[in-house]
Amino acid sequence: MDEDSKPLLGSVRAGEYYTDSLDPKQRRPFHVEPRNIVGDEVQERVSAEAAALSSRVHYYGRLTASSDRLLVPPDHVIPSPEDIYIYSPLGTAFKVHGGDSTPKNPSIVTIFAIWNTMMGTSILSMPWGIKQAGFTLGIIIIVLMGLLTLYCCYRVLKSTKSIPYVDTSDWEFPDVCKYYFGGFGKWSSLVFSLVSLIGAMVVYWVLMSNFLFNTGKFIYNYVHNVNTSDTFGTNGTDRVICPYPNLDPDGDSSTLQYYVSDNSTGPVFDRWWSKTNTIPFYLIILLLPLLNFRSASFFARFTFLGTLSVVYLIFLVTYKAIRLGFHLDFHWFDSSVFFVPEFRSLFPQLTGVLTLAFFIHNCIITLMKNNRHQENNVRDLSLAYLLVGLTYLYVGVLIFAAFPSPPLSKECIEPNFLDNFPSSDILVFFARTCLLFQMTTVYPLLGYLVRVQLMGQLFGDHYPSFLHVFILNIFVVGAGVLMARFYPNIGSIIRACVYTAVL
Repeated sequence: MDEDSKPLLGSVRAGEYYTDSLDPKQRRPFHVEPRNIVGDEVQERVSAEAAALSSRVHYYGRLTASSDRLLVPPDHVIPSPEDIYIYSPLGTAFKVHGGDSTPKNPSIVTIFAIWNTMMGTSILSMPWGIKQAGFTLGIIIIVLMGLLTLYCCYRVLKSTKSIPYVDTSDWEFPDVCKYYFGGFGKWSSLVFSLVSLIGAMVVYWVLMSNFLFNTGKFIYNYVHNVNTSDTFGTNGTDRVICPYPNLDPDGDSSTLQYYVSDNSTGPVFDRWWSKTNTIPFYLIILLLPLLNFRSASFFARFTFLGTLSVVYLIFLVTYKAIRLGFHLDFHWFDSSVFFVPEFRSLFPQLTGVLTLAFFIHNCIITLMKNNRHQENNVRDLSLAYLLVGLTYLYVGVLIFAAFPSPPLSKECIEPNFLDNFPSSDILVFFARTCLLFQMTTVYPLLGYLVRVQLMGQLFGDHYPSFLHVFILNIFVVGAGVLMARFYPNIGSIIRACVYTAVL
C-alpha cells in the first residue's frame, strides 16, 4: 500500500544516493502497444521508432540495477525530452516536461508582441477608411470587425486543442487546415497566406516609393530654398494640404489622384525624381539584392523599429490634433461641401482594410506557444486585440476630426494620411524617414516568409537554388513596381488583396 501512494515522477532512493526521475539519465518512458485498446478500430498512437527506442531503454535497464552507473544507457539511447510520454490505457498521452526548457514570455510581453506584429501599414489608412464609411458608421465598423476577427482568431487558437489522440504541440496553422480539410485545406491556407504576404509587400513598395520621394523632395527644397506654399491647402505653421481635390462628394477620390502631376520643384529634378515614374525603379537597386539573402536573421534585429514608429505616429497624431482642433459637423445621410455624411455606401472599403489590419490568424498559434501561462491565452489575445483596436480608433478618429473643414473638404483625406501634410513639415519628414528605414528592413523579412512557405511546399527546401529564388523575387518585386507606377493607392490594394483571398 505504501508503494502505491508514491508518486510516479518523484525522487527515489537507490543505494546511498537519490535519483530524480526527471533527470535525463534516469527517465524511463512507459510503453504500451501502438494501438487503441478502447475502440474497435486499430489506431496507431506510438511510432515504430519510439517503440524500438523504448525497447532499447528496457534492455539496458535489465542489465544492471539503476544504482550502477557502469552500464547506464548512453546519450544516443536516452530519448529526448519531447519524446518522453506516459501512456494511459484509456488512450491519453501525457508529455513529461523536464530538464532545460525554452524560456517563456510573461503575458505583458505576449500582448505587445501580438500588437507589434498586427500593427502594420493599415494604420496610415484608418482616417481614409473612416471618411469612406462615414464618421459614425466607421467607428461602429472598426469595433464590429475587431470583435469578428477576434472570435475567428480565438477559434484558430483553440483548434489544436480539440483534436483527440494526436500530439499537436508542434503544429502550425497549415497543419490544422490539413487535418480538418485534407490536402485542399493545406494548399488553400497556403494560397491565402501568400496573397496576404505579397499584398503587404506591394503596399510596402508603394509606401516606400512615397516616403523616399517626399524625403528627397524635402532635402532638395531645403538645400535650394524652394518654397512650396502654392500647394492647395491651409495657411499657418501647421499646414494641411489637399494634393488631389475631388469635386464629386459621392465618388472615390483615389481614382482621380493619379492623373495629376506632382508639384513642380524644377524640370531636371522632377524628371529624375518622380513618385511614380522613377522612384519605384530606384528601389529595385536597393531591395532586390536583399531579397536573395539565404537568411533574414540580420533584418529581424530591426523589428523593434516597428514599435518605435507606431509610438511616434501616435505622438504626431496627438500633436497635430491639439494644434488643429476638432472640425466636425454631423450630416447623417446628406453630403455637404466640406463634410461627408455619417453613413455612406462606400463602407465596404473600410471593411476590406480592417480585414487585413486585424489579420494575424496564420501565426497566432506560433506566437502563443511562447506564452508562460497557457491558461491565459484567451485573455492575452483579447487584450492584444483591444489594444490594436484602440490604436486604430485613436489614429483614425483624431485625424478625421482634426482635418480642417472648412476650408478643406473631408474628401481630401488621403489613403496615406501623411500625404495631407506638406513635404516641408519637419515632424512629418521625420515620421516618413523612420517608416522608410523600418519598411526597408521588414520588406526582406516578408519576402523570406513568402519564399519559405512557397519553396518549402513545392520543392521541400527553403532555398532550392539561387535561380529559383531570383525568379520568385522578380515576380514579387515586379508586382510592387507595377502597382507603384500605375495605381499607388494603398487602401484599394489592401481591399483587393482581401477580396481575392475571400473569393
